[in-house]
Amino acid sequence: MPVPDLFAAGLASGWKTYNGSRLEQDLTLEADVAIIGSGAGGGTTAEILSQAGFKVLLIEEGPLKTSSDFKMQEPEAYGSLYQEGMGRMSKDGAITIMQGRAVGGTTLVNWTSSFRTPDGTLQHWADEYGVKGHGVDEMAPWFARMEERLGVAPWALPPNADCGRCCPTNAKQSMLVTTIPGALNNGGELLYLARAQRLLLTGDQVSGIECVGMDELCVQPNGRKILVKAKHYVLAGGGINSPALLMRSDAPDPHQRTGQRTFLHTVNFSAALFDEVINPFYGAPQSIYSDHFQWDDGITGRMSYKLEVPPLQPAITATLLGRFGVDNALRMEQLPHTNVMLALMRDGFHPDSAVGKVELRGDGSPVLDYQMTDYTWDGIRRAYHTMAEIQFAAGAKAVLPLHADADYVPTLAKARELIDNLSLEIYRTRLGCAHVMGGCGMSEDPKLGVTDSLGRHHQLRNLSIHDGSLFPTSIGANPQLSIYGLTAQLASQLAERLKNA
Repeated sequence: MPVPDLFAAGLASGWKTYNGSRLEQDLTLEADVAIIGSGAGGGTTAEILSQAGFKVLLIEEGPLKTSSDFKMQEPEAYGSLYQEGMGRMSKDGAITIMQGRAVGGTTLVNWTSSFRTPDGTLQHWADEYGVKGHGVDEMAPWFARMEERLGVAPWALPPNADCGRCCPTNAKQSMLVTTIPGALNNGGELLYLARAQRLLLTGDQVSGIECVGMDELCVQPNGRKILVKAKHYVLAGGGINSPALLMRSDAPDPHQRTGQRTFLHTVNFSAALFDEVINPFYGAPQSIYSDHFQWDDGITGRMSYKLEVPPLQPAITATLLGRFGVDNALRMEQLPHTNVMLALMRDGFHPDSAVGKVELRGDGSPVLDYQMTDYTWDGIRRAYHTMAEIQFAAGAKAVLPLHADADYVPTLAKARELIDNLSLEIYRTRLGCAHVMGGCGMSEDPKLGVTDSLGRHHQLRNLSIHDGSLFPTSIGANPQLSIYGLTAQLASQLAERLKNA
């Protein structure tokens, strides 16, 4: 039985939306609050402010794709739902960066693993970066609020035991089917396929946003211009796009903090073959993790990592497993019997960990210059060892550290020897990332952050930032729930300030 397209029904009921690819003339839009980005930060902010009685306008560069558009085809999904058509990379091309670019942002495409910000992370931010008001007890009610709003709860079924789908069935509670409809029901508006080019600045305030309409494939501007005027502006484009917009706009940055200290949770991988059928392309996108090695040397000790087990859709897995021709085909032939583990590096807590900075290309598009370090490579090597040990303990008959110079090995002893002798360097070590944090870090001290602890830009009075770019470090966990909780708190406080203005 077909699943009802909830968003299509809302559009039919009169939701106000604008498709930037189909504008017949330039456009001017006005709102109480303009929000750039429709992911975890933007969607949450839009619903809360609209509930408080403010007219909000959500601005999204990517397309509007709803449940009836999801065909479970990887080539179509990567090209239409991800930043740079799934081609976003670190500046040196060594790390693939997976970020969403569609109505709903990354919440539309991620695996929805939801963890509260670790206690140690919140304390580190307070101690080292002068962050106030976001301690464990202060954040707990905001996490609880968003967990209830989005149905966040422990996974109750065995792994790989359900239907293996979430987007076409609306089971994934992304912003597309939750907070964005909530905002539109409250009189909010949505502009999509429109790229925010720059903020217009007058003195110490934002006076408007210059946007350009995009073609239907979101590849290039179509010549239409959209001017957005609001009383207050919120950046929610994420850890690369938000600082990039500030940089394109020549926003004041007296202490050179914009785009600095951008973190990735760099990921490495280990594959394993089992006799039994695993079918890693079915079931919940992600339901197993371990924090055992995440804090094993304190907050600022050696590089630590979180372990997770990802799904393995065929197209992306073919790239991940490596090799070419017959070798790749033979590895893919074993896909139903293959498990992959990944390790998320907890970067940003130690001065020697890898760190990135956002830069602008000649055309104004952003790129992340992310520099690996010996400290981080040490964590990656230890993670290879840990993952191999776990996979063999689980009964694997062979393990493959995903590295250009590695092949499957049949014993733990051989795996240890192989891993110890791998040359860990970019391009040869297969690295990825789905979490971008920082770039507009918050701090009460303007010398340490772009915003204060309320997300208010230190130099622009009517500009706030509500997304993962606020994090002073990575968080050591999948950041989705951290963004939801922090944004719910900041948006509620913003609503009170606007009411009293």
